[in-house]
Amino acid sequence: MALTDTAIRTAKPREKLYRLADAQGLCLEITTAGGKLWRLRYRFDAKAKMLGLGQYPAVTLAQARERRDAARKLLAQGIDPSAYKQQEKAAAAAQVLTMEALAREWFAYNQPRWASATANKAQQYLESDIYPVIGARPAAEVTRPELVDLVRRIEKRQAFNVARKVRQWLSQIFRFGLAKGVVPANPATDLDVVAAHAPRTRHHPHVSEAELPELLEKLEAAKCDVTTRYAIRLLLLTAVRPGELRNAPWDEFDLEAATWTIPAARMKARRPHIVPLPRQAVAILRTLHEITGSYPLIFPGRNDRSRPMSENTVNKVLSVMGYEDRQTGHGFRHLLSTSLNSRGYNRDWIERQLAHGDQDSIRDTYNHASYLEQRRGMMQAWADSIDALCAGANVVSIRRA
Repeated sequence: MALTDTAIRTAKPREKLYRLADAQGLCLEITTAGGKLWRLRYRFDAKAKMLGLGQYPAVTLAQARERRDAARKLLAQGIDPSAYKQQEKAAAAAQVLTMEALAREWFAYNQPRWASATANKAQQYLESDIYPVIGARPAAEVTRPELVDLVRRIEKRQAFNVARKVRQWLSQIFRFGLAKGVVPANPATDLDVVAAHAPRTRHHPHVSEAELPELLEKLEAAKCDVTTRYAIRLLLLTAVRPGELRNAPWDEFDLEAATWTIPAARMKARRPHIVPLPRQAVAILRTLHEITGSYPLIFPGRNDRSRPMSENTVNKVLSVMGYEDRQTGHGFRHLLSTSLNSRGYNRDWIERQLAHGDQDSIRDTYNHASYLEQRRGMMQAWADSIDALCAGANVVSIRRA
């Protein structure tokens, strides 16, 4: 006899699991704990099988019969309902937007707006700190405690700057997801409130000009790759940002004209920057071309020549030389600024050499002067003063009024 709602409702658990039959293979399974589960018994390829159709009362008798009929239609077409159900589950899972998929979409959207150094750094942190931890999680299900735990892992290794960037990027990724309508909320807001307090550090430390001879002498004696030695000298002679140098391709340089033109896409201020090259820098670049000239990048990575030298290479060598917390690659910019300002050079020339915008936004908008020739003379005098200093000469004579 076919089942009725009353019979189903009043069915009680027994010492052993038992089933109440309906029709055409449909039955209700009553567990010893009192659970009531819909099952369809059928045969496929001469084998007895059973398909789960849901739990009563969430699935009513009428709904269970509809599911039975749908399964039997599949059987009539030579399709195993159990295999079909598993395929549906797999397809649904494949359509779930994972955290990694959302982050990659966010990255692809922003990459054209970023300098290459920023894009490389973002990709590195995504792949090393975010994807391995929550990359497989459905983006819509990621919770704030998960993100706090993720950032705590980074803080435990004392990488406080990385933790700060990861907090910012997580918030931007979820904002991107909110705008697309694929996540219900942004669980990355206010993560800075519970951020670990980083110890006070001296940002971009640098030695004094008088200490340069000793630093350069130690650099020559340092056990490091010769290209790293050249990279440090070029940072000192050009005052560019380390990322701008690491990612520089050979086609940006005109050694005959002694100029290096960095396109806007690679600059922090998003405007092109022309770097005059003193004779000493040109000489280094010509020598360097014999080593890496067959590669697109001036400073290709050791293991992957298509990627730039690691961002930690320069600072690691300086640290091994004994200059940890005393000199960084970026610190050479501060050293040059301090030295040239003390000699009375025009502030606009110095700021343009450093590719800084004017603090006066209106003045910056209208001041498009590159001061290339003035900067060329200034940077040649700077390079010559370093040579003179290393040779023990008096550099007072090159001071400007």
